[in-house]
Amino acid sequence: MSAYQIGVDEAGKGPVIGPMVAAAVRAAEADLPDGIDDSKRLTAATRESIATQLRGSPAVAVGLGVVTTDEIDDPETDMNSLTVAAQVRALGDVVVDGDHALVDAGDVSESRFARRVQEGVADAGTDTEGGVAIDVTAEHGADEASRLVGAASIIAKVERDSRIDAIGENYDRDVGSGYPSDPTTREFLAKYVDRHGELPACARASWATCEDVVTAAEQSNLAEF
Repeated sequence: MSAYQIGVDEAGKGPVIGPMVAAAVRAAEADLPDGIDDSKRLTAATRESIATQLRGSPAVAVGLGVVTTDEIDDPETDMNSLTVAAQVRALGDVVVDGDHALVDAGDVSESRFARRVQEGVADAGTDTEGGVAIDVTAEHGADEASRLVGAASIIAKVERDSRIDAIGENYDRDVGSGYPSDPTTREFLAKYVDRHGELPACARASWATCEDVVTAAEQSNLAEF
């Protein structure tokens, strides 16, 4: 029997467009479907199939925590703190007093990250139910080692991909994966800035890729004079 009731992971920490999404999965090990692994090791079709099974099971509770591009661009915060916030939000949807959660560590210090998530969950409930007391263990690579965290990584990835698809529909074009290394994403940003003179609302404006796109557009415009 697993020592953990909840697994937590996030997707979208590195992209240049769209939100970061964390997911928490609360379930018994025996109630998880077959085929679970770190989401990065699975095909999109397999991820979607497993996510549908997880969401459709009455024995599985799923929570989401979303961090917006505006939050990411806030100069008063940092990605470690935002990863804590995302995981705390996801846990808040499913946590029960006394749970022990295993989370994928978003900090070089596993113990520090675990403490921050645990304190965040307790603080988040203070105004409503007097706080929720849980234990949190953070491990690097937990999405590969634990089926519970692997399940959370799948939910987070599928939800993040769905939101990127929605962004593409909103702009009526393919925006790619959202990662800086994706040429489709870079082309989308460059063409948008060239046409509108500013970045799209879905972009993480504070990121170097976006700054490079804006600088390139400005230089191109200057060259026309």
